[in-house]
Amino acid sequence: MTPRHAVAVTGLGVRCAAGATPAALWASLLECRSATTLHAFDDEGTVVYPAGPVTGFDPSGQLTPKEVRRADRSVQLAVCAAMDAVADAGGLHVPAERRAVVTGTGYGGVISQENGIGRPDVLYASRLMHNAGAYWVSAKLGVTGPSLTVSTACASGTHALGEALQMMRAEGADVVVAGGHEAPLTPTTALAFGRSGAMVTECEDPAAASRPFDEGRRGFVLAEGAAFLVLERLDLARARGARIYATLTGYGRTSDAYHLTAPHPDGAGARACMEQALADAGTTADAVTHVNAHGTGTQLNDLAEARAMTALFGAGGVPVTAPKAVTGHALGAAGAVEAVIAAWSVHEGLAPPTAHLTRLDPRCELDVVTAEPRKIPDGPVISSSFAFGGHNACVVFDSPDG
Repeated sequence: MTPRHAVAVTGLGVRCAAGATPAALWASLLECRSATTLHAFDDEGTVVYPAGPVTGFDPSGQLTPKEVRRADRSVQLAVCAAMDAVADAGGLHVPAERRAVVTGTGYGGVISQENGIGRPDVLYASRLMHNAGAYWVSAKLGVTGPSLTVSTACASGTHALGEALQMMRAEGADVVVAGGHEAPLTPTTALAFGRSGAMVTECEDPAAASRPFDEGRRGFVLAEGAAFLVLERLDLARARGARIYATLTGYGRTSDAYHLTAPHPDGAGARACMEQALADAGTTADAVTHVNAHGTGTQLNDLAEARAMTALFGAGGVPVTAPKAVTGHALGAAGAVEAVIAAWSVHEGLAPPTAHLTRLDPRCELDVVTAEPRKIPDGPVISSSFAFGGHNACVVFDSPDG
């Protein structure tokens, strides 16, 4: 495949609280329209927190009733988002053995797991396994090339895209459907994150519960969703006249090796990850036009990530957006949702605003885009994910003409 970095993004699909299509998600971001509502995690209504559920979701267009019974909600979201992405790309125009699937998920079929404890049925194991999404997507698309799953907590979706890029560079596939999926809105998951202090459990205005980089932030908002991108050899995409949203040019992955759940306070691993991704893309920090931040709204993450960006780009050196203010935090799907947003940003030449930021934490020396979208020139755009376990992943998108 020539040149080395020539990987096009030709299809986008998303099912998340902020939108059932990339266009709807983009509109929510531009309008700072939050998807967060008060959500009852149990039937009795005893566990009620701000959350980002996907409302009105109906998988019947892609899955038969029998298939729905066999698949966890997380997988149902994945299949629908992946099939949307392929339809958006105009199909997969390579032989089955040259197609691949890479999925990312942090929790797998946690709804099925929690519902089946003590009373598992014959499909229990297959519904909860992390690679179920990869199976269902590959089966639906007739993929006989590589099919695999990455599980690195909240970096899973971004790692999935990066590993797909590496697979294409190694000539293991010509087209890869890559992304992430998660449906973690269970009572146990919510109680666990709530008791840890990382998640918002109460606030005056649920719609504004997610407030990355804001002085008054209280933690992340748990959400569900799925997002997939079709990655295609650029020469093949151009030969068939495909619409190209962006090119995927760089990938970085590092480990903090510091703490099970806390990032390194000075953001050393995050900075190294971004530097690695930029070097892999053959570019430098001063060329970056926009950063799509991990931005969870937790004290530890926001400060570490802000320090990493300031160290790399300088104080206020690059426009930053934190989409989780609108989408909530979909854990293993988050990086994929934000990759869709980053690719759309490149396509539109716009950095979307960050919602609910009223008082920037003075310790975060960032140029956070607020209120209105900001025009950005052609150039590299970074999308970052920094996860529990110290797993860091970054990808770089650029203009197809860049």
